[in-house]
This record gives sequence, C-alpha cells and structure tokens, in this order.
Amino acid sequence: MAFAMGVVSGIVMAYQFGTNWSEFSRIAGSVTGPLLTYEVLSAFFLEAGFLGIMMFGWGRFSEKSHFFATLMVAIGTCISMFWILSSNSWMQTPQGIALEHGILVPKDWWMIVFNPSFPYRFAHMSIAAFLVSGLLVTGSSAWHLLKGRRDALVKTSFSMGLWMVLLTSSLQLVVGDQHGLNTLHHQPAKLAATEGHWETNHQQPMPLLLFAIPDMQQEKNHFELGVPYLGSLILTHEMNGAVTGLKDFPHDERPNALLVFWSFRVMVSMGMLMVLMSVLALWLRYRQRLYDSRGFLRFAMLMGASGYIALLAGWVTTEVGRQPWVVYGLLKTIDGLSHQVSAPQVGLSLTIFVVVYSIVFGSGFYYLFKLIRKGPQHQTLEHQEATGVGHFKTPMRPMSMLDAEDLDEEKKS
Repeated sequence: MAFAMGVVSGIVMAYQFGTNWSEFSRIAGSVTGPLLTYEVLSAFFLEAGFLGIMMFGWGRFSEKSHFFATLMVAIGTCISMFWILSSNSWMQTPQGIALEHGILVPKDWWMIVFNPSFPYRFAHMSIAAFLVSGLLVTGSSAWHLLKGRRDALVKTSFSMGLWMVLLTSSLQLVVGDQHGLNTLHHQPAKLAATEGHWETNHQQPMPLLLFAIPDMQQEKNHFELGVPYLGSLILTHEMNGAVTGLKDFPHDERPNALLVFWSFRVMVSMGMLMVLMSVLALWLRYRQRLYDSRGFLRFAMLMGASGYIALLAGWVTTEVGRQPWVVYGLLKTIDGLSHQVSAPQVGLSLTIFVVVYSIVFGSGFYYLFKLIRKGPQHQTLEHQEATGVGHFKTPMRPMSMLDAEDLDEEKKS
C-alpha cells in the first residue's frame, strides 16, 4: 500500500518539476535528474516486479517464495530511499558541482551522492521508517488488546512492536545528535532558527529553550523558558560552545524561526514520549503486567500515530529550515520557480496536486484503517475454495478481499 501511494505521489511530483519548478529543473536538473533516474532503474523495477507476488501471491506461491518477494520489495524501498535522500541532501549541502553559464554542472558524482549531510539524513530516516512502523503495529495491537482480543498473534505483535520502538528510539537519540552537529556546521542559519537563537553567544553558555515565541520582526523571543548551559552542551558538546545567532545572517536569508522552532519541538516531544513508552514497557515486562495495564495500553494506542506526526514535523523543520534556498547557498527558491507560468496557473496546478494527493492518501489511509481494524490473522488455505492446481478463489484486489471478509463476518453475526 505504501509503495502504491509512493508511486502515484511520485508521478505527480515529477509533473511539478516541469510545471511549477522549471527554472530549478533547468539550473539543477543535470544533478537531480540522474539521481532520480538511478532510483527508477535500480529500485522501482525491483519493487514493482515483486509487489504483485507479495500482494496477490499468498496461496499461489510457496511461503519461502512469498517471503523472498516481500524482502525484495523492502530492499527496493530502501534503495529508493537511498537515491531520493541523496538528491534531497545534495540540495541541503551541495558539493561536487561547478557553475557554468548559469547551470550547475556535475563534476564529481561521488561527492554529489555522498554529500556532507547525506549519511546522517539517510541513517536518521532509515531508523525513522522502522520506528514509524513499530509504533503503528504497537498502537493497533494495543487497540485490539483493549477491545478484549487476547490471542497469541496480538500479544506477539504488541511485544515485537515495543521492542522495535525501544531499539529505534534509542538509536535515534544518537543519530539525531550527530545530525544536529552536522547541521550546525553546514546550515548554521537553520540551526539558529531551530533553537530560536538570535545573538551569537561569545564566551558565554547558550541555554536550551523549552518554550519561546520567536518574533522575526523584532528579532527576539517572547516568553522564553530555557535550561542554562544545556544548549551549548547539546549543540557543541562544550559548556561554553559558541553558536551563531540569526542576527549574523542577512534578513532575506533567514528561515521562518517561529515555524521551524515549534516543528522541531513537536518532533523532539514525540521522540521523548517514544522513549518514555519504551521504558514503561520494560518495567511492565519485568512486573509481568505488559498486557494487563489498561492505562499503558491506552497510552500505546495513542502513540500509534506519533511516528507520523514526528516524521512530518521533522520534514517541516528540514525543508522550511533551509529557506530561502532550494539549493542551499546557490539557488534561492524564488529563482527556481517557473517564470513563464502566471500566478493563477500555479494556483490551479497546485489545487489539482492537492486534490490528487488527497484522493491517493485518503484511499491509502482508508485501506490502512481497515487492515488495523481487522488485526493480525492466521493465513491458512484450508478454508479457501480451490479452482485449479496451485490456484485459489481469492479476490484480485486487496481492498475487495477486505470487503468480502467483512461481509462474511456480518453474515455470521
């Protein structure tokens, strides 16, 4: 399902490069174009080739073949993530290129692919993908446990999801710290906006702001609440480490501090709650009350969507934080727009894109919620009607299969 949503949304995004971002495509397309082409050639066909077997092959292929197909789809998705994040990271920390006649020309593909922020962003997003999945499994399993379902499948999925959240949330603390140090070095304006930091702290510690309302016009924060020394300690690993303030950057090169400040804190808050849930789960395992504490089950159920919230908040921080640049330090966002397209035309195309995205993701989430409501099931073939050697009477579309199963349950009740 996620692959299908990614394919459809990716096709729409490709049209956006031509309609709304033609100048960006003209200037930087010789770099971003090949990277996305590598993604299609190395990953897309691998995913697409095995996706049909994974979705429709249960009962038609052996369990080992079906598992292999599922593994290939997962590997293809990771390869897709590699190339897409490489392209995005290059736009954040560009290198390996030269400016010739107003065009960014690639000179060193190794430097382009493995640009300074790519290893940290790739590790950060890889862990986040498993973390989001673990939270979704945990939340849906907690819902079934609260509804009274106590079979081994639900308990196992709940336990496995919690172990995954514990592992990935712990790793994310370390990787996130290193990613922050990389941002401090390569995108200091983004980091200053993230921390609501206006004045460079020379020879004095920087506090870590827990709450503030950054004011871009007055160049200060309202209602600050911070922890002394902690900002310098986390960002520089020194008690009095200096961090460049937003005032050291030109007005037209500062990101929206209010939006970036709070999107980052939403992401971090979700991360802290994930760690808290993992610690509580360890304690309840020790007390042998993991499946019986209704308060914890409610907490775990509510945390099911926290991965998506943290993921979106993190990407808002990443993309808004690099503004006003579309290619950091080289090409501003306003210069990447299509100059030949009028404002009404841009508005119309944007409206169409929003409608398409709403339909795609709306359908995807509808199907996802149907799967969650059904919960984990034993996959057996003994109750299916055979229609030939190696073939079974199963619907050819996954959503139809769920609808058919819902009708069967209604008839039984």
